[in-house]
Amino acid sequence: MGLVEAIVLGLVQGLTEFLPISSTAHLRIVPELLGWGDPGAAFSAVIQLGTVAAVLIYFRRDLYRLTAAALHSLWARRPFETTDSRLAWFVVLGTIPIGVVGLLFKKVIETQLRSLYVISGSLMALAVVLWIFERTASHRRTVDEMTLRDGLLIGLWQCLALVPGASRSGTTITGGLSLGLKREDAARYSFLLSIPATALAGVFELRDLLRATERPSTAALAVGTVVAFASGMAAIAGLLRYLRTRTTIVFVVYRLLLGGALLALLFAGVLRP
Repeated sequence: MGLVEAIVLGLVQGLTEFLPISSTAHLRIVPELLGWGDPGAAFSAVIQLGTVAAVLIYFRRDLYRLTAAALHSLWARRPFETTDSRLAWFVVLGTIPIGVVGLLFKKVIETQLRSLYVISGSLMALAVVLWIFERTASHRRTVDEMTLRDGLLIGLWQCLALVPGASRSGTTITGGLSLGLKREDAARYSFLLSIPATALAGVFELRDLLRATERPSTAALAVGTVVAFASGMAAIAGLLRYLRTRTTIVFVVYRLLLGGALLALLFAGVLRP
């Protein structure tokens, strides 16, 4: 893998990780269109560490406050006493489902489910679900009003992100909307919930990548990760600003168009599944 390829893939990762349009789908589609081939699930997971760093830095004040509240609540044995401690434990507990499902179906996720047919179908399927909740949800609740049930349900929604094309941010934002959260609050919680899952996935895949006989160069991984970090910071700020005054319909339309175009290219034989 050359540096140009690493830069392009890092840019794609950073911009699409936090938008509800699926970074995994774009990391499969873009290389295929450019004739580079599949970069692999391991490479994708490792450069996700760049986007994890973006979330950590962007929400550093929130994370400091939530961590302190969680530790204090643990010491006092009252984990859900304050809003901050509740939110912190919701993130922890909401990460358990995707961790369990991800480990159980790791091989299937990294092989059969990376088919472009699967990606095309999941792009369009979640677009429809997102549109339904965009139209029917109340959009009134805030993150501060979330309950343990809400945290666990959004955690279950996040499991759907293991299907390439579904989108981790897409599934969790949709889950938040389905529970009546405001769009910006659904996105904010989605970003916080992404930290444990993507960090653990990146570290886990990095271990496997280091053991492999054929792997991208260290320079390529480093460049891709740095570019993913920079573009990820921009994507977080942009999406939060956008959702304060606008709906998610633009992402619904984009997913439908991309999924349909991908399916057409597959049927025409332009792309390999």
